[in-house]
Order: sequence, then structure tokens, then C-alpha cells
Amino acid sequence: MRTFEDRYRYLAIGGRVGRSTFGYDRWVNQEFYTGRQWRQLRDHIIVRDNGCDLGVDGHEIRDRVIIHHMNPLSLADLLHNEDDALNPEFLISVSHATHNAIHYGDERKLAQPLQERRPGDTQLWSRR
Repeated sequence: MRTFEDRYRYLAIGGRVGRSTFGYDRWVNQEFYTGRQWRQLRDHIIVRDNGCDLGVDGHEIRDRVIIHHMNPLSLADLLHNEDDALNPEFLISVSHATHNAIHYGDERKLAQPLQERRPGDTQLWSRR
């Protein structure tokens, strides 16, 4: 998958807003993400992906970087220390907007590429 769009479409899971994932066992999730092992791995993934959204050069993340599990985690994965939870092959750097688009299936949430500005492309204070 070469393009940003290809990677996004591969990962999009089209979830629903408000659907419970860990419910009352959210503490397990929070314990995992605040642990030393996860924090070190997170730093490694950001460096590996050059701080780029979906690891695609030219899509630099300019705000908070989220490390996305390509295979959604379950409570059992965390309770039984499944290897996939910490396997770099199943992790990717994403922006907050891309993470929401992946989970909630709304491509409109993806960051749009910057348009190169050219002289005369805007006429400020013009009368129409």
C-alpha cells in the first residue's frame, strides 16, 4: 500500500460512536497505555514512522501522535499479555483526525493536503 489513501482504506473499521470497547474494565486499558514497556515502544514507532501520519512521508503529524493498533485490542489480549499488543508490525503512527476517521469511518475527518499558494490566487478586499 503505497499511498496515504490506500493505507487509510485498509485500516478503516467503520465503528460506531459511543460503542463500548472495554466498559468497566477500562482500567486494564489505561494500565497498559501508561506502562513503561508501551511508552518505550510508542517512542520507537514514532521514530520509525518519521512522525508521519500512517507512516507516509509528506504527511507529518503536527499535533499529538497516536499509535494505532492495526488489529483492535480486546480485554483478553491485555489480560493474557498477547504478543500482538506490543508487536511493532501491527502498530502505526496516526494523527488524531486519522484515528477518528479509521474508527468512525468518516473520510472527511482526514487532514487535507496543503494547497501550494501562487501569486494572484487570492484577491483580498476586492469588489465583486
